[in-house]
Amino acid sequence: MSKQAPRVPMYTQIRDYILDNIKQQVWKPDDRLPSENELAKQFKVSRITVKNALSELTESGLIYRVQGKGSFVSSSERGEPQLYESEPASDEKPLVAFMMPWLSNMFTARILSGIEEYLSAHGHHLIFAKTHDSQAQEKDVIKRMLQLNVKGIIIFPVEEQTYNEDILRLTMNQFPIVLVDRYFRGIDTNCVYSDNTDGAYRAVKHLLELGHTRIGVLSTRSYGTTSIEDRLLGYDKALAEHHIPVDHRLKLEHFNNEKMNTILDTNAVDPDYKEEIKAFLRSHPDMTAIFTINSATVYTLLEAAKELQLRIPEDLSVVSYDYDPHPVASIALSHVRQDEHRLGTEAARLLLSVIANPKQERQNIVLSPNLNLLDSTAALVVPRKDEL
Repeated sequence: MSKQAPRVPMYTQIRDYILDNIKQQVWKPDDRLPSENELAKQFKVSRITVKNALSELTESGLIYRVQGKGSFVSSSERGEPQLYESEPASDEKPLVAFMMPWLSNMFTARILSGIEEYLSAHGHHLIFAKTHDSQAQEKDVIKRMLQLNVKGIIIFPVEEQTYNEDILRLTMNQFPIVLVDRYFRGIDTNCVYSDNTDGAYRAVKHLLELGHTRIGVLSTRSYGTTSIEDRLLGYDKALAEHHIPVDHRLKLEHFNNEKMNTILDTNAVDPDYKEEIKAFLRSHPDMTAIFTINSATVYTLLEAAKELQLRIPEDLSVVSYDYDPHPVASIALSHVRQDEHRLGTEAARLLLSVIANPKQERQNIVLSPNLNLLDSTAALVVPRKDEL
C-alpha cells in the first residue's frame, strides 16, 4: 500500500502561490496583492491562515505592508518602494524628484508626462516614486530622495487628516518643494492646482439651469484633502446662489478613496459601494440629478443606475468631476476637465524657479478647469397636469 504524500499546510500553499506570481511577474514591484479577505475566500481558509503566509513573506522582504492599504510586492530585498527613472542618470543633469500616491489612472499619468517633458527640455533628470497614499511611505520616500541628493521635489500629497511634518520641515528650511493637485490649507507653500471650487460650482450650476433642484452628491471622504473639500464647497455655493438649501440627506460622502478606486485597476466596481449607491437612489426617488466627486465614483454610480434600470439622462442627469472613457460608461458623460498635463508642466516650471532662487516669494498657481457638456445631462421634464 503506497503512502500518501504529506499534506502541505494551507499557509504554505498561499505563500507559494504568491511567490509563483511574483517570480512569473504577474505581480510586479509595488503592485498591490489581493486583500486578506480575497485570499481567504480564494483558498477557503481563515484570515489567520492568510496572515501567517503574508507575515512570512514580509519577514523575508519579498513583500511590504502599508497600514490600512494592504500588501505590496517589494522592489528590493529590503522591502522598499521602488524608484523609477525617466532616463539614465548623468553627471550633467541635476536630479529632480516627483512623488505620487498612485500611477494607476490617466490623471496622474498626464501630470507625470507634463513634469517629465518640461524637466527634460530644461536639462534636468527626473526620478519618481509611488507612496501608495500612505503617509508612512511618503516619509520614507522623502528620506530616500534626499539621500539621492535631489535638487527639489514635486509632491502629489497623500490623503491624510494631518499634514506630513517632513514636508512642512523642508518647506520651513527653504528646500525646493512644490505641491501639485492639492495644497495645505493655511500653510504657505509653493503649489499648483485646479480651481476645484469653481469647477464644481459650474457643474452644479449647469444642472440648476436645466431645472434640477433635487441634486445629490457622491463623494469619497475628504480627510482634509483640499481638492475634495473645495469641490464640495462648490456644490454648496451653487445651491446657495440659487436660494436652494443644502439637503444633507442627498449627500453620500463617506466612501474610502482606495476602495472606490478599485475600478481603475480592475474594471470592476466595488460591490458594497454599488449596493449602497443603489439604496441611496431608491431612497430618494425625487432626486433628478447627481454630481460625482471623481471618475471612480461616477463609474460606480453608472453601474448602480443600470441595475436599477434608471436611464441617463432621461431619469437621472449626471455630471462628474474628472472623467475618462471607461467600459462601464455607455454614454459620453458631461464632466469637469482639468488640464493635468499643464498641472505637471507648471509644477516643474515653478520648481526650477524655486531651485534657482529658494528665497523667492512662494506662489499658488491656480488653473481654471473646463466644463465639457456631453450626453449625460438633460432638462428636467415637468409632467403635464393630465399625467399627474
